[in-house]
Amino acid sequence: MLSSVDSFRKLEDLVGNDGITFYALGKEVGFPSSFFSEWKRGKMMPKADKLIILAERFKVSINYFLEDAQDT
Repeated sequence: MLSSVDSFRKLEDLVGNDGITFYALGKEVGFPSSFFSEWKRGKMMPKADKLIILAERFKVSINYFLEDAQDT
């Protein structure tokens, strides 16, 4: 399982590839901006319900955020 910081880096890749900002993503999925900043700093790891929303938004598996590419 990835650390919260490593899983956030995966989200950063998705956001960058999509050409949106974290602010815009937060508005779209209904998450406060503090959600992303706390995750980025390693202060928390999102619960499954939040990861599911993000996985569906980016059309990836929830495991994308949880597993190292070497684990898959």
